[in-house]
Amino acid sequence: MQYGLFEILSLIGALGFFIYGMKVMSEGIQKVAGNKMRNILSSMTSNRFKGVFTGFTITSLVQSSSATTVLVVSFVNAGLLSLTESIGVIMGANIGTTITAWLISIVGFKVKIASYALPIIAIGFPLMFFNKEKVKFWGEVLVGFALLFMGLALLKDSVPDLKSNPEILEFLSRYTDLGYLSILLFVLIGTGLTVIVQSSSAAMALTLVMANNGWIPFELAAAMVLGENIGTTITANLAAIIGNVHAKRAALSHLIFNIFGVLWILVLIRPALNLVDWYLVSSGSDSPFVTATSIPIALSIFHSCFNIMNTLLLIWFVNFIAATVTKVIKSSGEEEFKLEYISTGLMNTAELSIEEARKETVRLGEMTQKMSKQFQNLIVEEKPKKQKKLLKKIRDYEIMTDRMEQEISEYLMKVSSGTLSNTSTIKMTSLLSAVNDLERIGDIFFQMSRDVDRILKSGKTFKNKQVKGLQEMMNLIDEALSIMVAHLDSTGKINSLETAMIVEEKIDNLRNSLRKDLTKDIKKDKYDPQRDGWYKDLFHLCEKVGDHAINVSEAMTGEKERELKEELEVE
Repeated sequence: MQYGLFEILSLIGALGFFIYGMKVMSEGIQKVAGNKMRNILSSMTSNRFKGVFTGFTITSLVQSSSATTVLVVSFVNAGLLSLTESIGVIMGANIGTTITAWLISIVGFKVKIASYALPIIAIGFPLMFFNKEKVKFWGEVLVGFALLFMGLALLKDSVPDLKSNPEILEFLSRYTDLGYLSILLFVLIGTGLTVIVQSSSAAMALTLVMANNGWIPFELAAAMVLGENIGTTITANLAAIIGNVHAKRAALSHLIFNIFGVLWILVLIRPALNLVDWYLVSSGSDSPFVTATSIPIALSIFHSCFNIMNTLLLIWFVNFIAATVTKVIKSSGEEEFKLEYISTGLMNTAELSIEEARKETVRLGEMTQKMSKQFQNLIVEEKPKKQKKLLKKIRDYEIMTDRMEQEISEYLMKVSSGTLSNTSTIKMTSLLSAVNDLERIGDIFFQMSRDVDRILKSGKTFKNKQVKGLQEMMNLIDEALSIMVAHLDSTGKINSLETAMIVEEKIDNLRNSLRKDLTKDIKKDKYDPQRDGWYKDLFHLCEKVGDHAINVSEAMTGEKERELKEELEVE
C-alpha cells in the first residue's frame, strides 16, 4: 500500500477541515450562550457523577470520544471547566465510546452524522444572513457542526486504509504464542494502531477482522482493545500541545486514567476473560476461546465492563489525579509572570478568549495581594538581609504585573479585531480598564517600597505610632484587595458595591485622621521633614491603592458596563 505526497496533503487538509469546523461551531456556541456558557457547563459538571453522565451522553450522541475530549480540553484551556470537572467528563466519554462497539457488534450500524452534514448546512447557511444576532449565531453553530463532522469523516478516510487491507497485519499472527509477553505486545500494537488510524472505532473493527480471520485469539484481541483505550488519548494530547498549562493537565489526566486502568486489568486479565467466557457460555452462546464468531460480542462485553469498572474505581480519585498532573506539569514560581490561561490555539473563539483574559486578570489581582503582604512584612522587618529580600520580591512582582498588563491588553486588542456581540465588547472594555488599574496598584506598591528603602538607608526609623498607622491602613487595603479579587473572580455573580464602598470610606477616613495627627506633630515641633515626609507619602499612596481597587470593583460589578451600554445605545 503506497502512501504518497497527495495522500499526506489530503490528510493535512482533512485535519485543517476538522479544526476549522470546530472553530466555527465553538465560536457560534459561545456567541449564542454568551456569559451563560460557564453556568451551563458548571451545572452539567457540578459533581463528578454529573460530569461522567455528561461525557457519556455527549459521546454516545456523537459517537466519538475524541471529539468530546478535544472539546473538553478546549474548555479547560479557556477556564470554563476546572481540571477536576474535566476529568469526570473524560471518564464518561470512555464509557460512551463503548456504545459504538455494541452497535457495530449487534447490528453492524454506526451513526454517520457526516451524511447529514449537507442538509444541516442547507438549514444553517441562510440563518447566517439574518439581521438578528441570535439567529445568525445559531446558523454558525449548525454550519460549524456540519463542517466538524465532515472534517472528521475526511480525516478517517485519509489515514492509511488498513481496514480495507487487513492482510497487512497478518504477520502479527507470528507473535501469538509468547505467553504473557504476547498480551503486552498486543496492548502496544493496539495503541499504535489507534494512533495511526485516529479512531478507536476503526481500530476495534480491525481487531474484529483479525480475530475473525483466526490470526489472533480472544485474549490478544482483548489486549488490543486495551491498547486502543490508550491510543485514543492521543487526539486530546495533540490538541493540548497548543494549549496552556491547564489544557495540558486535562489531556494528561486522560492518559493517566486510561493507562492506570489498563495496568490493573492486565493483572486480572485472565480471570476477567474467563468471566466473560462463562457468561456467554451460560447464556447459550459459543465460547469466544473456541468460536471466532463469538468474539465480537465477547469483546464488546469486555470493553464496556472494563470502562465502567475503571470509572467506578477511579471516580473516587479524581482529586488525586488532578493533584498528580498538577505536580507533573508545573507552573513554576519563577515563571509566574507568564500567562497560564491565554493561548493562541486555533480552537479559541472571541467569547472564550475574553473568559481566558478574565482568568488572567484574576491572577494579576492576586499578585497585587502578594505585593501588599510583602510590603507589610517590609515595614516591620528589622534584619537588613531579609529587608533586601523583601525589596527584591516587590521589585520582581512589579516587573510581573507590568508584563502581564501588557500581554493581557495586547491579547484583548487582538480579540477586538474579531466579531463580538455588544455584551462581549462591554466585557472586554471593562477588563482593559481593570487591568490598567491593577498595573497601577503594582507600580504604587513598588514606589512605596522604594520610599521605605530610602528610610532604611538614611538610618532613620518610623515612630511606633506611625508603624501602627501604616499597619492599620494596610489591613484596610488588604480588605479592599480581597473584595476586588472576589469581584474579578465572580463572573458577574456579585453585583453589589456596598461592601467595597464601606471599606473605601474607611480608607479615606483613616487617611484624613493620619494627616491630622501629622499636622498636630508639626504644631508641637515634633516633625522630621525627611522621615515624616516619606510617612505622609506612604499613607497617601495607600489611599491611591484603595482608589484603584474600587475602580476595578466598579468595572467588574457592572457600574462601568451600564455606562458603556448607554454609550453604545446612543451610537
